[in-house]
Formats: sequence, C-alpha cells, structure tokens
Amino acid sequence: MDMKKLAIGIDIGGINTAFGLVDENGDLYAESVISTKKYPYVDDYPAYVKELCNSMRALADSVSFEYELAGIGIGAPNANYHQGTIEMPANLWKFREGETDPDENRRIFRLAEDIARCFGVKTLVTNDANAATIGEMIYGNAKGMKDFVMITLGTGLGSGFVANGEMIYGHDGFAGEFGHIIVERNGRECGCGRRGCLETYVSATGIKRTAFELMAKMTAPSKLRGIAFDDFDASMISAAAAQGDPIALEAYRFTGEMLGRALADVVTVTSPEAIFLFGGLSKAGKLIFEPTQWYMEENMLFVFKNKVKLLPSGIQGKNAAILGASALIWQDGAKN
Repeated sequence: MDMKKLAIGIDIGGINTAFGLVDENGDLYAESVISTKKYPYVDDYPAYVKELCNSMRALADSVSFEYELAGIGIGAPNANYHQGTIEMPANLWKFREGETDPDENRRIFRLAEDIARCFGVKTLVTNDANAATIGEMIYGNAKGMKDFVMITLGTGLGSGFVANGEMIYGHDGFAGEFGHIIVERNGRECGCGRRGCLETYVSATGIKRTAFELMAKMTAPSKLRGIAFDDFDASMISAAAAQGDPIALEAYRFTGEMLGRALADVVTVTSPEAIFLFGGLSKAGKLIFEPTQWYMEENMLFVFKNKVKLLPSGIQGKNAAILGASALIWQDGAKN
C-alpha cells in the first residue's frame, strides 16, 4: 500500500504564522502557530526562519503514523511564485527606524529556498490571495472549473485569476492585483500611494470609511454614530445592518455597487465561469452578495449577462489559509 502523502501549508500574516499538515482531500492532521510580529526587522528574518523550521519539524514529528512529506506551500504577502521570494512586504521585516541608507534589496527574502534547506522537499510560495484561489480549485467550490476569479475581502482586497486551469501569475509573478484597479478617479487615498483603488471602497477598512462618510451625509438615526473611528470595525456594520440600521444597509449597498461594477469590467477581460467571494466581508451573506450581483448584471456587457455565477467560497473557515497554501503542492504535482 502506498504511504500517505501530506503537505505542510504555511500562512504568513503580520501578527502570526500558522501552519499545518494537510492531505490531498484537505483534511488537516495537525496545526500550530508562531509569532511573526516577534521578528519585526530585516535582521530578525534569519531567527524567524529558524523558529519556523524548528516548529514545523516538531509538528511533523507529532503525527502518530508514517507518511511522506510531499512538499511545503507558503501563502504570504508580496510573494513572487516565479522567484520563491517575498519582496518588500508592507508589514513584515522592515528596516529599523533611523537605519541609514537602507538597501531595498535586503528586503527581498528568499523564503522558498530558506525553508527548503531545512526540510529538503519542494517548497513553493505565492501570495495569500493566490493561495486561497488554489485552495478553492483543489478543495473547494471551484473543483473542475477551468476559468474563475477569487476575490478575498479582508483588511484589503486580494484576488486570484485562473484561466484554462492555470493561475495567472504574469511576467513578473505579481499579476492579479484587482484591489488596485482605479474605480474612482482622484478618489480615496490608498496605502499603495494611488487614489481611488477598489480596495479603498471594498474591504473591511473600505466599508468603515464608507460608513463614516454616510454618517456625515445622511441624517438617519444609527447606532453606529456613537462609535469612535478607532473602536469601529466592519463586523459592527453587519450587526447593525442585520437589525435594519439605515446607515449600515446603505454602506453595504454602496460597497456591493462598487464591487459589482468592477466585476462586470473584469468579466469582459477573462470571461470566468464563476466569481468567488472569500474572507471576512463575504460572511455578511446576502448583505454583500445581493447588491454585488445586481450591479454586476446591471453593468455587464450583453454577451456575458446572466452567465457568470457569483458564489461563496467553499473553504471558508479558520484553516482556509493553511489549506490554500498546502494546495500549491497538490496543484504542482497534478501539473507534473
């Protein structure tokens, strides 16, 4: 009988790094976590890799049966699949304050190579939204689909594009930055340095900004008015909307309008079978799905009308990021 194969999936976030052992069916056998924020600076990176390798080895040894480690998949911000690197990440391994003449090339981290050296197995890295996309294709509702789009709605807006069964990485490995298409010329300031990016309207931070703009424009009573900006989060808007709060309902309608219009445009480029919504904001259910669907169809080019499904992710849950990262290994194996 063939020995069971497992992959390690790693999800690197600004606060924590979660990882787990996953089989080809998406069953998780063991998981663990280390702190990312304990290693904030460029010169902390080697110590971070060392702790991650040691913790993964301990996890790998904790499983009570024999198995073959098929590989390690990593989902991380600013990851380049082609190069196996994390390049200039916004919230990871920064220069120390006042560090003189920082060489930006020191912030290109050869993570796949460094982790592979610990374990001697195939190690692949991609950005977190692409990892979720591949997870959807291997374990979720996109099984069997060759053309689809994944939209991840978290603090920002991430996306992954699959065409003819292949992830679109583009020439440099950074394709699929749908959150940074401009939907409003000279609109809201974005952390990327531009103005009017989709992410500034459609994300947990975007809907919060919308709610505050609406409170300034509208006179309707709302329980949201008593919450200070710093104490405010997107879940408060969905809780208020569920109780019929007019400001909260309008915030979701407007968010759905911005997303739906943008999705209608993206359909004209890739003609997907389905678009999946994943992440915190998508858990608001019909509050976000109904207006998004309506505005998407309203703005759709006639040849695509009523053809593209808007669906929830099938891997929604706390382990989704680990599953997505591990799916990199199974997808790569299927191609070879």
